[in-house]
Amino acid sequence: MKLEALAVALPEVAGHPNRVPFEGVLTRVDEPSNRPPSGARGHRVILTRVAAMMALPSLMGMAIDYAPGWDGHDARRKCGIITQADVEGNCLRVSGYLFGKDFPEVEQRMRRSAAGTMGMSYEIADAHVEDMNAEVWTLTRATFTGAAILLREKAAYRNTSFQLAAKRCRSVAAQRTPRAERARPFDESNTCQLEKGREARWR
Repeated sequence: MKLEALAVALPEVAGHPNRVPFEGVLTRVDEPSNRPPSGARGHRVILTRVAAMMALPSLMGMAIDYAPGWDGHDARRKCGIITQADVEGNCLRVSGYLFGKDFPEVEQRMRRSAAGTMGMSYEIADAHVEDMNAEVWTLTRATFTGAAILLREKAAYRNTSFQLAAKRCRSVAAQRTPRAERARPFDESNTCQLEKGREARWR
């Protein structure tokens, strides 16, 4: 099993009322989504491992949001922050903090939800698709702009997850970071850019 990780350091504040640690699986890498995400024009998608590793830094400090029906995204309801991201096996795992004091309804929902019922969905911008004519789009490059908490059954990837963490999230910076030399060369001539400069909230 191969692990690549990034984290941002936050000062420890014992009993902070607005920091409720969470952990989850944001998406799967090198695997097609179970259904087309919103913004993918009816195509299922594959986020390559290389693209995910290269985009890990863009996840740091990004917000998580939720929609009242727990079925999509609402960028105006930013209820937490991502402080760590790992690519472990085929899982892109994240952890961070919910703003428990500001959004008590989110914490309450997470505590009431049965295990395995909540999932996640990423939000991206500047996504590049290897072949726009392919049945399943392969994303070769992207920038993460956030993520959403939603019902697992509503997520494009059914193997995502979200839950409150039993322990505090790790807050030390990881020693290893993705290295550009591990990536395959990006050939602009073989790719098409998807909605350049626009955010795609894919779930």
